[in-house]
Amino acid sequence: MAANNRRMSGKKGAQVGSGGKRRRGLEGKGPTPPAEARKGHAKQRAAQAKARRAQGRPQRRPGGKASSELVVGRNPVVEALREGVPASTLYVQQFIDSDERVREALQLATERGGINLMEAPRPELDRMTSGLNHQGLVLQVPPYEYAHPEDLVDAAFDEGEDPLIVALDGVTDPRNLGAVVRSVSAFGGHGVVVPERRAAGMTAGAWKTSAGTAARTPVARATNLTRALEAYQKAGITVVGLAADGEVELGDLEALEGPVAIVVGSEGKGLSRLVGETCDVRVRIPMPGGAESLNAGVAAGIVLYEAARRRA
Repeated sequence: MAANNRRMSGKKGAQVGSGGKRRRGLEGKGPTPPAEARKGHAKQRAAQAKARRAQGRPQRRPGGKASSELVVGRNPVVEALREGVPASTLYVQQFIDSDERVREALQLATERGGINLMEAPRPELDRMTSGLNHQGLVLQVPPYEYAHPEDLVDAAFDEGEDPLIVALDGVTDPRNLGAVVRSVSAFGGHGVVVPERRAAGMTAGAWKTSAGTAARTPVARATNLTRALEAYQKAGITVVGLAADGEVELGDLEALEGPVAIVVGSEGKGLSRLVGETCDVRVRIPMPGGAESLNAGVAAGIVLYEAARRRA
């Protein structure tokens, strides 16, 4: 009778036997899924964000191409070839008096490969260069293919990184552009944005100053820099402008630890009014020595170093 009472009891608890459920519960659940398929993983969130951007954004036009450029003269041609400036054709004057520079130019062009060697009469070279003193050597640089400003953001997110971008406002010296490209490459940035008008472009001079880093660091061209910065803000990127009278000192700028676009103005005029008003914050670089300003390449390098230090 006692046994019957135990069977009819309303108490909850383990029953005799499990029907194999426990044994099945101990079995493995298969291989661990990739990070992109794991709920809540950073790579899954990045993949989902990329898919949303691709679905919601209309097809973009590329950033466009620059016009081809001619490097003229024996020393400039040799220096361009030494620095790895892209080139499509080396024109050599017929019956030229060969010296060390001419021989080196021919050797570099031959060793690199992909550069056409063309012999041309002096009148033809005079016509090509509009009468400049070409000294019998002319190097043709192909048009530079600019990226679109949003491509820089996509590339950063694809790598699972916060975007680190430099935008140049009113910088007209190609050497400054080349120096900024070099700094962006050195400190892990994702590219440079320049306006389409009244700004330096990727000329042979910019390529030379970049010391070859322009081959792996994209430069994007914006039809309207203010609108490009506003699009960055909508994508969650903080736009930081460099200004001598900025309200925040560089050492106190926490925004550098996240997605950020650093805007550098010209050495003389600084940021233009509309661009300055668009920035989320303006930052100043402390200069105990009393200098009034820094050129664009130096200023960008200082801020990029600080951003890289914080992200390390």
